[in-house]
This record gives sequence, C-alpha cells and structure tokens, in this order.
Amino acid sequence: MQVGTFLAIFFVTWWICLFLVLPFKVRNQVDAGEWIEGTERGAPAGILRLWPKLLITTVLAAVVTGLLLWGLTAPWLQEYWR
Repeated sequence: MQVGTFLAIFFVTWWICLFLVLPFKVRNQVDAGEWIEGTERGAPAGILRLWPKLLITTVLAAVVTGLLLWGLTAPWLQEYWR
C-alpha cells in the first residue's frame, strides 16, 4: 500500500473519530448551573479541553486505521468476500 493511500485513510478515519470523541465530558451551561446572560443555554460551560480530545482521537484513529488495513489485507477475508 502506498503512503498516500495510508495517509488518506488515516485522515478520514481521524475526522470520523474526532466527531465521535468531541461530545464526551462536555457539560452545557444548564447542566453546570452557570448560565451567562446573552449566550445560548446549550453552549458548553467552561473550557472544552481540546488537547486531550485530540490525543485520544489520534490514538483511536490509529487503532481503527490499523484494524481497517488489517481487514483489507487479510487473505482469509479477501477469500471470504469473493
């Protein structure tokens, strides 16, 4: 498999995993009891803590990409799908 193909698969997988990880541990202003006048009550309260989420996304995307590439190159799976 070429490097460009691997990077393209990882890129798409990374974005899908990011959208899976983003909502974890996010509390809105209503849940936190800290509603600020003039803002949407469903807006996140406090800091989003994006760096840990990006790290988790990268690790998860690497695992998913590895499993995906293993599944695409496994001879017994290729034989099964024929």
